[in-house]
Amino acid sequence: MKNSSQNSSKVVLLTPEQTAILSDIVNHENWEISSAPYCHFKAKKEKTSIAMYTSGKLVIQGTGMQDFVDFILEPRILKQVSMPEQNVVIPFAPHAGIDESGKGDFFGPLCIACVYVQDEETAQLLEKAGVQDSKAIKNDNRICAIATEIRKIVKNQIGQVALGPEAYNRTYERIGNLNRLLAWGHARALENLLEIVPHCKDVLADKFGNEHLIKNALMTKGRNVNLRQQTKAEQDIAVAAASIIARADFVLRVRRLEEEVGASLPKGAGANVDQAAKALWLKDPAILPRVAKMHFRTAAKVDGSLDL
Repeated sequence: MKNSSQNSSKVVLLTPEQTAILSDIVNHENWEISSAPYCHFKAKKEKTSIAMYTSGKLVIQGTGMQDFVDFILEPRILKQVSMPEQNVVIPFAPHAGIDESGKGDFFGPLCIACVYVQDEETAQLLEKAGVQDSKAIKNDNRICAIATEIRKIVKNQIGQVALGPEAYNRTYERIGNLNRLLAWGHARALENLLEIVPHCKDVLADKFGNEHLIKNALMTKGRNVNLRQQTKAEQDIAVAAASIIARADFVLRVRRLEEEVGASLPKGAGANVDQAAKALWLKDPAILPRVAKMHFRTAAKVDGSLDL
């Protein structure tokens, strides 16, 4: 979703789902609707005119443009609110955050966590404990220590899913698409949280693909919550807490795998990972599927399908 503004007009790109929401608003809230070439519709109300193009481009004009943005576009269609330049306190609302770890790591599992933050006091305690996007914390021991604090602060109101490499490989082979696999895992983590916190009604997840993927994967309980997805969601305290819980789980599981195979399993995917994978392959080809995600290019490199 991109937007730009110039003079007395604003241009925003909407998804088909967002376009449908806008269409419902103008059709039911007394807008004067007209047709135009290359447009789904044009509409006018008081001091605001809009044109919704078939390309997905929404053009907003008129002296009422900012009111339309503040009270219709952002809260009702984009489902987000831009921070004004001055400091404004936005009341905290109880919600859960979902995030994963291991998606980009050849070795190790895929771990997903969903953390519920029940009130502003809990959010403040999490901030004081050092909760932030796990990618900003480079020390594994620090990750694990903060994860322990998170569990205490949120009183274990956490739902988790972990797919070890063997289960991950079977699931990926069945689903055949990483984003669908992630959506399945996010949905299961949310369902697990709802077993513990059935009153949770609002959930935020980092956007990694089509927004319907997670919603379509939800079961009965999950379909009753308001699930929002946005880029850089780790800036939210609940999502940041989930990212740390998931990463700590990943770290501990990788350590256990290293003990099982008696070898170091580097994180990420790069030259050092290729070398470690090749060493394991030469030792025993059967080891690799037990510790690694076999759809990565690294797997094809070590068996000779691709050059290292």
